[in-house]
Amino acid sequence: MGRFVEGANRNQATLLPECLEDFIAEDNPVRIVDAFVDELDLASMGFEGTTPANTGRPSYHPSVLLKLYIYGYLNRVQSSRRLERECQRNVELMWLTGRLAPDFKTIAEFRRNNGVGIRNVCRRFVVICRDLKLFTQAAVAIDGSKFKAVNSRDNNFTPNKIARRQEQIEQSIQRYLDALETADRTQPVEVEAKTERLRDKIETLREQMRDLDRAAELLNDLPGKQVSLTDPDSRSMMSQAKGTGVVGYNVQVAVDTKHHLIVTHEVTNVGSDRAQLSPMAKAAREAMGKKKLKALADRGYFNATEIKACDDAGIAALVPKTQTSSARADGRFDRADFIYIARDDHYLCPAGQRAIYRYTSFEGANLLELRTYWSSACPKCPMKSQCTPADYRRIRRWEHEAVLEAMQSRLDRQLDAMTIRRRTVEHVFGTLKHWMGSTHFQTRGLGHVAAEMSLHVLAYNLKRVIRILGFAQTLRAMKLAGA
Repeated sequence: MGRFVEGANRNQATLLPECLEDFIAEDNPVRIVDAFVDELDLASMGFEGTTPANTGRPSYHPSVLLKLYIYGYLNRVQSSRRLERECQRNVELMWLTGRLAPDFKTIAEFRRNNGVGIRNVCRRFVVICRDLKLFTQAAVAIDGSKFKAVNSRDNNFTPNKIARRQEQIEQSIQRYLDALETADRTQPVEVEAKTERLRDKIETLREQMRDLDRAAELLNDLPGKQVSLTDPDSRSMMSQAKGTGVVGYNVQVAVDTKHHLIVTHEVTNVGSDRAQLSPMAKAAREAMGKKKLKALADRGYFNATEIKACDDAGIAALVPKTQTSSARADGRFDRADFIYIARDDHYLCPAGQRAIYRYTSFEGANLLELRTYWSSACPKCPMKSQCTPADYRRIRRWEHEAVLEAMQSRLDRQLDAMTIRRRTVEHVFGTLKHWMGSTHFQTRGLGHVAAEMSLHVLAYNLKRVIRILGFAQTLRAMKLAGA
């Protein structure tokens, strides 16, 4: 092997052992993780084990295990068993933990028992970002995405799923019965073994039918009409791809539009985004320390009461209206073609007629107050075929419709609002899912999943801050975080 770079002899002894500090570069991110955790008051954040017991075997300090998890999620190593192995062979982790090597049970129990503390650490990092003046633009993009839980679709049951599965089993049973009848008629010696197998299959399918009947009875007593066997908190939700679903959780995030930092996040098991706009916007405003905020979201968040709640809180929502008009789909005039005259409280229709106020009604679970308008000229209008198949074209107006009109006016002025939203928040979800891999979450239960998501968000934000400020300034900020 002449003239090649040669390594040291494995059997060569050294007079002095190498120092771990020499193996860690000055700009290694583990130094930032170490400085960040050392400045945290873990006891006040809700971590268990900050005060050692007077008797028994000494335990690991929570800071050691927190550093281990933050390092793991920074480097896409989320499994407690893999982290155990890394502690034994990874020089960076040896430096970070002081050559401690907890077993996988200790590592897993720390994440399981300290969900509140982990979420508080994630919030603390957002406060540090706010102190560093990284949230100069009071604008966030809000979105939700479905993440897979530790629960297969076969272990999730809904009334429709049970009905389809029962139908499939009945067809299979009938097919086996037909085959069994044919075998009984022929009665050759070589068919006897096949007949026995058919009877076993039929009995197995009938047992599955009994299990499904019991599951259907159980679903009748559940408010959500859904049950998951592996992770009881997970739910079957429609994913973005049409006609497909995923058993998992709906993760909501609010991302600032300047630096693309995750300001706040929430893990829910509600598949719809309709009721998430105002809670996420208010949480983002509080986390950023702003009095006013601009919140961008897609059509899935359009909800009149949520938009009104944002307006009351001083949050300017920008949410496109959902395209659900059957009139527009049929080629008739849409509601947007009717112009409201606020001074006279009436609508001006495309034919130039006045649609005046008629009566007030209350609808929906929230008892929304709706004012109804129509014109007396509708029956004889020459444009009636382009307007409505009914006798009169009725227009309903919410009592706070002005809030929705003001939001639409903001959208008309900011034509690139949805482009900003898309390039801000969808990139974040793509990055997180790429880091997680195909399995997404590894823990079970809403509380444990929320803690796991906080570790992913913390790792994402930490990488973003290092990219924005540089290593030296980030390290200095972490050391001053506890001051």
